[in-house]
Amino acid sequence: MADSLLHNKHLLWRAGFGAGINEMEDLKNKNTNTLLNELFKEEPFVQINYDTPDVEIVDYMNDKTPAEKKKEIQKINREQNNELNLNFLDRIVNSKEQMREKIAFFWHGHFASRVINPRFSKQILNTIRKNALGNFKDLLFEVSQAPAMLNFLNNQQNKKDHPNENFAREVMELFTMGRGNYTEKDIREGARAFTGWGYDKEGNFKERKNLHDEGAKTFLGKTGNFTGTDVLNIILEQKATARFITTKIYKFFVNENIDQNIINTLSESFYHSNYDIKKLMTDIFSSTWFYDKKNIGNRIKSPIELMAGMMRTLPMNIQNPENLIVYQKLLGQMLLYPPNVSGWPNGKSWIDSSTLMVRLQIPQIWSGLRPLEYSPRQDDDIDMGNKSRETAVNKSFKNPNITIDWARVEKIFAGKNCADYLIQNTKTLDLDTVKNFSDNSVKMNIINLMSTPEYQLM
Repeated sequence: MADSLLHNKHLLWRAGFGAGINEMEDLKNKNTNTLLNELFKEEPFVQINYDTPDVEIVDYMNDKTPAEKKKEIQKINREQNNELNLNFLDRIVNSKEQMREKIAFFWHGHFASRVINPRFSKQILNTIRKNALGNFKDLLFEVSQAPAMLNFLNNQQNKKDHPNENFAREVMELFTMGRGNYTEKDIREGARAFTGWGYDKEGNFKERKNLHDEGAKTFLGKTGNFTGTDVLNIILEQKATARFITTKIYKFFVNENIDQNIINTLSESFYHSNYDIKKLMTDIFSSTWFYDKKNIGNRIKSPIELMAGMMRTLPMNIQNPENLIVYQKLLGQMLLYPPNVSGWPNGKSWIDSSTLMVRLQIPQIWSGLRPLEYSPRQDDDIDMGNKSRETAVNKSFKNPNITIDWARVEKIFAGKNCADYLIQNTKTLDLDTVKNFSDNSVKMNIINLMSTPEYQLM
């Protein structure tokens, strides 16, 4: 198999969500640098939205809100969050800006937040997407001042004389420097600096001066009457921040086993570029080491990557897209709904006995060859954190009613070895077994290839 096909597949899976059906024709012949330039080409930014009308922001702790009104608002919130989820998935699958959406998907897990309020969800999602390939400083500031994050990490309750350390701790531990680069005292002093950071009823960021601790603080070796802005700037002065972010990006986009020398070079360059994300990603994707054998086909696809990859390869008409949320839940990765502030895990944590079975069955389920055989556990909260077990077990709810344009697929793959285009590392693939289950048609060949353990890797 030509190197360009191998390299192009690798690049499209790591810098995007795999090759789209319309990219298959050129995949073998296209120069990898040309493909990289196309991936970096940015279009005018388009926000993700929902069609349902906005409702007033409600304090759920307010006992005066009538039960019926609460119920109605919860229903609208759930619908809007579901719509945001599906609209983000649609961008992931269909956007020409694959690089933007892939890196936004990475930041979505890095700056993990989970809120009931869809207006807040929409705002932070678009903030992340807008700044995905921009400057990490801008991204950090905008996310740190987003109501979704301030709400999720309790900074609305962070007031002078009663500091709440949650936000300050996570900013340092998970978003910037990583453990070992700050002390408990830095967390306490950082929390004091963030006192007063909050938002109003409309979801606008507010520095509430009357709640801010004006006293002197000593933070990461510096002393002054620091604000939250000062603290973030001091964090960005630390080379540990550039190293932490670079390492996490390397693990996500290249290899979970890091190469210390490469990390040193990349993080130094990232720091001196004033945190230019686009430059960092260019340095990674245009390097020769990115295409080393050890970096190809070594990552287990996350559920969203798996689903999106199939949807990009197979042209689909999806009658009930809302049912795709059930698959996200069954596989363990629901957009807008990370398990905690650490985001989603990676690697082997995606695979257990129940998720592997669903993963291997999806190509046949979506092709209409078999029903979904799965009973949710008693505690499964299928619908954005709201118990809806009865709906989830309902067969029609689980079926997205997908029609695949197999005639188009047959035409595109005619005369091609499907495995060369769909599998990252074909050496471990038992092609005889795949052929035994196929009827020589492109359709069955593709369904069976997508049902192999090898297709789970990228």
